[in-house]
Amino acid sequence: MLNLTTTIPMEDDFEFPTANNMEEDGMDIPEDDPVSPTLKVGEEKEIGKNGLKKKLVKEGEGWDTPASGDEVEVHYTGTLLDGTKFDSSRDRGTPFKFKLGQGQVIKGWDEGIKTMKKAENAVFTIPPELAYGESGSPPTIPPDATLQFDVELLSWTSVKDICKDGGIFKKILVEGEKWENPKDLDEVFVKYEACLEDGTLISKSDGAEFTVGDGYFCPALAKAVKTMKKGEKVLLIVKPQYAFGEDGRPAVGGECAVPPNATLQITLELVSWKSVSDVSKDKKVIKKILKEGEGYERPDDGAVVQVKLIGKLQDGTIFVKKGHDEEPFEFKIDEEQVIDGLERAVKTMKKGEHALITIQPEYAFGSSESQQELAVVPANSTVYYEVEMVLFVKEKESWDMNTQEKIEAAGKKKEEGNVLFKACKYERASKRYEKAVRFIEYDSSFSDEEKQQAKLLKISCNLNNAACKLKLKDYKQAEKLCTKVLELDGRNVKALYRRAQAYIHLVELELAEVDIKKALEIDPDNRDVKMEYRVLKEKIKEYNKKDAQFYGNIFAKMSKLEQSKAVKQEAAPMAIDSKVCRLLVILVCLFLISMITILIWQKWPNPLVDHVVI
Repeated sequence: MLNLTTTIPMEDDFEFPTANNMEEDGMDIPEDDPVSPTLKVGEEKEIGKNGLKKKLVKEGEGWDTPASGDEVEVHYTGTLLDGTKFDSSRDRGTPFKFKLGQGQVIKGWDEGIKTMKKAENAVFTIPPELAYGESGSPPTIPPDATLQFDVELLSWTSVKDICKDGGIFKKILVEGEKWENPKDLDEVFVKYEACLEDGTLISKSDGAEFTVGDGYFCPALAKAVKTMKKGEKVLLIVKPQYAFGEDGRPAVGGECAVPPNATLQITLELVSWKSVSDVSKDKKVIKKILKEGEGYERPDDGAVVQVKLIGKLQDGTIFVKKGHDEEPFEFKIDEEQVIDGLERAVKTMKKGEHALITIQPEYAFGSSESQQELAVVPANSTVYYEVEMVLFVKEKESWDMNTQEKIEAAGKKKEEGNVLFKACKYERASKRYEKAVRFIEYDSSFSDEEKQQAKLLKISCNLNNAACKLKLKDYKQAEKLCTKVLELDGRNVKALYRRAQAYIHLVELELAEVDIKKALEIDPDNRDVKMEYRVLKEKIKEYNKKDAQFYGNIFAKMSKLEQSKAVKQEAAPMAIDSKVCRLLVILVCLFLISMITILIWQKWPNPLVDHVVI
């Protein structure tokens, strides 16, 4: 067999590069790393810039290609340009294995095989600079020889440095399914076997279940499982910092002790997991999927859902059961027909999904006890719902409506928003106004009369939504909504008034003053606008007073500092005259006052002058 290696001898045993030699051995892809060319069968192209050529003989499978550090398995036949065969793994009947990108083979192989897919067959023409160079490899390879290799990539196994610090290396033994990986909240079911480097068994389990974020056995398991797919089986080489560290671990429950600073070898299989999500984003509504649903669609606001559900207290008491002995329980999303936490969770479910939902009191029945169908829910209770999504029907989307239906739907959502606003349910009202505008947002296909109707609806919905945002203290969004109205109707007093309110809260006082003055020009007798102008003037006075205090404090500190310096200088033999020092202080203060005055007047031109008689 021809020696294809350069400086590192081939070994059949699986080895991991250390953290130190990874950089030296080229685990990082260099800037001129060859990109796999798009080839048709029989076509030849150059790879990279060093004269390496690739001719495709047979297309491979899928899209993946091996990376540096992966252990590849190939069959090959090597020939000179005149056709003389000098080596062949096919003749020996044994595939050749090596670690890609580690300098274990000639450079032309490292560069070329990175571009291949599984089961691909290609012929590489390798110049001497990427092969055996000036010296050749006597007696089979002459000096300065260009070589040809007919290579078939049989398979490869990936070796990954999970933590990017050499602490955990992962070699995939069995590929997993799909593409998802477990997250911190998920509950995983694994099998594992952990040994010392000499093969001593430390721990073994044919079925361990744990929450990823809580970890299990040693830190490496949680870190590794987050990179795995369902059904994947891996071999981990775990350094002490991700095992049991400097102290090791004493013998526990029939398991052997782990010596200090021990490296472990762990075979780990991810059998399955239950997806757990933080629905409310504050860990107060948690959903654990017991059975995956179908497709990708989920219900949204306005959808009618049908579910089977059982509600329990912490002690197992059932307080509600619906849809099991009769027709599924039906309710409409965003109509407050069920508790907030349950509605939020149901909105994340797919058809056919089965989930366990844990809901804290803030999203359940709160600080008061509540009489339910089968039992009383005590105050401040965490409740648990087992829910099966039978089906849901979404509201008709705008693209399924004609122009008149869109206008009618927008008007209906506006009226729903008005009812909610009057009930002080500003967040829900805001959603209704937003949905109303979405129905009529694109009106290019509307008739002239319909465009006018849509314009009036846009104005009223955006104005009402701005009022909601002011109540919710979302002043930036209120300002944007009013600006949209003013783009349609530049003389809309309500839009100017509400935008001025937003500007005042955003401390954009000069912009607020511009809007208020324009509103009073249009409607000089508007009582609300006049009152807001008074509020604005008080705000301006307040900020001027604060600025004066701020700069006054600066002047006082400067004066004290100069006085202290003057005292020290008087004590010195060559002290500067105290009158000169005081003069300098006065000049500096006068200069600062003049600069500050200019800045104030630039920011608020005539801030206290009222140009409109109120």
